[in-house]
Amino acid sequence: MQATRHPEGGIEAGSGRFAWSSVVGVMLAAALGVVGFLAAGSIARSATRSSATVSLRKTPLGMVLVAANGHTIYLFGKDRNDKSACSASCAQFWPPLLTHGKPTAGPGVQASLLGTTKRSNGSVQVTYNKHPLYTYVLDKQAGQTKGEGISAFGAKWYALSAKGTAIIKTPTTTTTTTTGTTTTNPYP
Repeated sequence: MQATRHPEGGIEAGSGRFAWSSVVGVMLAAALGVVGFLAAGSIARSATRSSATVSLRKTPLGMVLVAANGHTIYLFGKDRNDKSACSASCAQFWPPLLTHGKPTAGPGVQASLLGTTKRSNGSVQVTYNKHPLYTYVLDKQAGQTKGEGISAFGAKWYALSAKGTAIIKTPTTTTTTTTGTTTTNPYP
């Protein structure tokens, strides 16, 4: 079969006529479809195989539990019986540490204290010493502890120690001495 080029920009092959732009468009759409399919498959595979890792990191509060990205992990004082009391807008500010498998203990973390709990939306949240775990959206860099001691959504939030207990930052005290009288002020 012989193709003939026409001045209007198409080719004629036998009885049909194809515009080059149509051929290029179909090829481009096919290529994008393949790339999208491969990317979606890769994301789905990583989501089903990923498990959360909990480690220890030195912060201004001392050694605290952190997520794989180095962000401080917090407990919520309102949580009870291994169940989260933080959902909806609370979970937007305090994202739960979720997993798609058994959580992994990093160096210094007791694997026996790691566990999971099912959230009301069906996702699986990591627990440590029976405390559901969260990060804080205003902790933008690894090691930040901006959520420590904040009272929000009905209770306080605390970073966790390797023992799985709340790290409660003690207030700074200043002592002033004047002519034999000592006054201690718990506020900076």
